[in-house]
Amino acid sequence: MASQSSEGIIKLSREELEALKAAFEEGNLAGVASRLQEMLESLESVQLDVGITGETGSGKSSFVNALRGLGDEDAGAACTGVVETTREPTPYQHPRYPNVTIWDLPGIGTPNFHPDAYLEQVGFSRYDIFFIIASQRFTANHVAMARHIQAMDKSFYFVRSKVDVDLDSSLRRRPSSYSEVGVLQEIRQNCLEGLRAQGIRLPQVFLLSAFDLSKYDFHLLGETLERELSHHKRHAFLMALPNISLHILEKKKAAMLKQMWLISTVACGVHAAPIPGLLISCDVDILARTLQGYCKSFGLDGDSLEKLAAEVGQPVGQMKAVIKAPLAKEISNSLVVQLLIQAGGKVPKLSKEVLRSVPVLGSMASGALSFATTYKMLRSFMDEVTASVQRVLIKAFEVDAEK
Repeated sequence: MASQSSEGIIKLSREELEALKAAFEEGNLAGVASRLQEMLESLESVQLDVGITGETGSGKSSFVNALRGLGDEDAGAACTGVVETTREPTPYQHPRYPNVTIWDLPGIGTPNFHPDAYLEQVGFSRYDIFFIIASQRFTANHVAMARHIQAMDKSFYFVRSKVDVDLDSSLRRRPSSYSEVGVLQEIRQNCLEGLRAQGIRLPQVFLLSAFDLSKYDFHLLGETLERELSHHKRHAFLMALPNISLHILEKKKAAMLKQMWLISTVACGVHAAPIPGLLISCDVDILARTLQGYCKSFGLDGDSLEKLAAEVGQPVGQMKAVIKAPLAKEISNSLVVQLLIQAGGKVPKLSKEVLRSVPVLGSMASGALSFATTYKMLRSFMDEVTASVQRVLIKAFEVDAEK
């Protein structure tokens, strides 16, 4: 991963160096930046369709809402209830990433359920992955669905929902001998044994609560999807995850850092214009959109902060008090210029490895300086944003834990 040394020298990882070197093998900065812009737009627009299925009352719709960062009563949330509320496949776009669609599929628990007819009815081919949800045991219907999905070379994941309800019930029944770890282990073992008994080899089951995704197995599910989804689909899923833990924040930051060299190159080549007061040229518009995207991805915008404050029961002003980075609505072209001037105050340099791998950058003094200054500004802003949102989450969870 790219980094900045104490001397202000921009270094890139071996993977980033190879990608940058390959990009510059043919053409000059402007030509390369144009092709990389297409790559960047492709990454940001890739469509990810997620199908959520399971029996009536298993918490499908609540899980749809949780993946979109919404509560069941929020505007735009999927309808929930103890009876089947989903009659047809219903798409729900992610509120920040419209290229990610979570589909609430009809229940599979009817007496005359047939998986082949069901998959045809819901338009099986449109989904990239399926979550098969059960709130108690996995039945023959769940297993039949899994086999049909697997036969058609699609990915599926078993999710045991409502584990918070089971834990609460166990605590009420056996308060003196209650063990959360023991109850979760028992639920997991029962699910695995039931699936094996029905012929599923090496099953994986993720224990979740739609009302608190930060607990139980959600991080394991995320790591599994990171391994199994294609690069572009993986990036889309990760960006769409709600900011519910420091672990997810670090994952998002790492993914964005991998794209930073690409954004820096595009900003310095396609529609670059001279920056007053600096010996560099770059596209301020694309940098402003990038910084706004960073803020929104990490929840540093008015709507996200107000929602979080309401959830933990404290004034939004207390959340904003620990934020040092600008909020999304405060990002402007003039602010970008100020940040570039700050980044260029101590002239950043490219490392010897970068210049050796991409000699064309070294041959263009202004190109090298523009790239280094832009990269340094983006990296510094990213560090400030993630530090601010970590303070926000820590404060929110501290208050929540006191209740």
